Amino acid sequence: MGRTYFSVLTPVYEPPVDALRAAIASVRDQTFGDWELVLVDDCSPSPEVREVLRDAASDPRITVIERESNGGIVAASNDAIAAATGEFLVLLDNDDVLHPRALEKVAAALADDPLVDYVYTDEDKINAEGQHYDVFRKPDWSPERLRGQMYTSHLSVLRSSLVREVGGFHTGFDGSQDHDLVLRVTERARRVFHVPEVLYHWRVVPGSTAGDASAKPYAWEAGRRAVQAHLDRVGVRGDVQFGEIPGTLRVVREASAEHLVSVVIPTRGSSGIVWGEDRVFVVEAVRSVIENAGYPHVEIVVVYDLATPEEVLATLRELGDGQVVLVPFAGPFNFSAKCNVGFLAATGDVIVLLNDDVEAAQQGFLAQLVAPLDEPGVGMTGAHLLFADGRLQHGGHLYADGELMHAFMGAASTDPGPFAALRVSRESSGLTAACVAMSRETFESVGGLCEVLSVNFNDVDLSMKVRSLGLRLLWLENVVVYHFESQTREAIVHGWEYEFVTERWFFPREDAYLRL
Repeated sequence: MGRTYFSVLTPVYEPPVDALRAAIASVRDQTFGDWELVLVDDCSPSPEVREVLRDAASDPRITVIERESNGGIVAASNDAIAAATGEFLVLLDNDDVLHPRALEKVAAALADDPLVDYVYTDEDKINAEGQHYDVFRKPDWSPERLRGQMYTSHLSVLRSSLVREVGGFHTGFDGSQDHDLVLRVTERARRVFHVPEVLYHWRVVPGSTAGDASAKPYAWEAGRRAVQAHLDRVGVRGDVQFGEIPGTLRVVREASAEHLVSVVIPTRGSSGIVWGEDRVFVVEAVRSVIENAGYPHVEIVVVYDLATPEEVLATLRELGDGQVVLVPFAGPFNFSAKCNVGFLAATGDVIVLLNDDVEAAQQGFLAQLVAPLDEPGVGMTGAHLLFADGRLQHGGHLYADGELMHAFMGAASTDPGPFAALRVSRESSGLTAACVAMSRETFESVGGLCEVLSVNFNDVDLSMKVRSLGLRLLWLENVVVYHFESQTREAIVHGWEYEFVTERWFFPREDAYLRL
């Protein structure tokens, strides 16, 4: 263990002098006293900056290093790491501010679990008038979201031995050097912990990414390369692309062609009007899968009620050309039972549950839906579902304050969600069974869908069962499917259904992944 518990690392280059003083003061004002502050001046041209730093050096807890040449933030940060003696490294920008209890709160979290190697906290922004705004109440550890954006950001606290083990900050990632480092650290970290309190104040100054994510396009490119390098290291085949919003990224995975995917579609052969035209829902759903799957090995298992019109079944036989398996289902409507019957008839090692009132208009949607299942720890994936008019139908489930709901349901197509939550793939507490994928092994392990829940909350129960195995659920922003919900039946929720699922599972007061 090092001499100090925390080494606060601050590379310095030409910040506003008052902001620099405030940053230093925020460390000195910590309620937790076991710290050191390492300030590395990267050859700032202003003598006022050097004067502030030299004044700070009179405090024996503060080390000031003056570089002889300007090497950039990575070089200055690595100098700070080399000089640090603490067990944990705390990253503080030269114009930002720590909450007075920041180190105290983080120290308490570390004391509770000695296996934690990385801690991050919530944050907000502070303007020139000192007003706080734009509070980012972050999700608990969400590795998929970290691939889509550097959401952990501030405050980040990392075990120093692990930082040194992975080689500190790497050159070539200036502007996204923290993202790159955190990806490498969390690849090896034993545990990651989120302190759900605002303990860092990110100052908005002209030209900073705090005020404008597009202010530093080179940082966005560096972030893309950092995530691509991460995927290459961990063996995820895929291409990292720029997202729709500056600072966000999209992972387009390369799906393994080794699987047989069984798409299970329950139906009763209903018809309805969509986009001004009459359609048989299941026929168009199957057609869209065949045309847009983008995957070489697919069977489609249609579980149909006995009342399904014979002409619908005949069309499905013709449409599938041997790819469609028709399975009859007798008895009253039971979505869960029909899915389970479809599973028993399926031969694939990957199972996709799909409502009949959907249309996959995106080429390659099925390949992208199933691709993450090859990654260890991923139990189930779900799609980005839209109503016919383009509004959001499903952005993952949200479980909080006794409510079990679709997150951001009805949001406009132009709405990115808070902190781009609808523009990045991410972990989710639950997923709708209207379009989900999982391995056969996972489906068997959880016993399929609960047939007591014939209509509602069966997907909530399924999600909780998959999570109980220690597996992650991913909502995939880039797998877009239209869902014409309530076109085939009227949605009625019974009190006993809610009571059944809430007595069966513990739901926290606050959702783990969407803290709104």
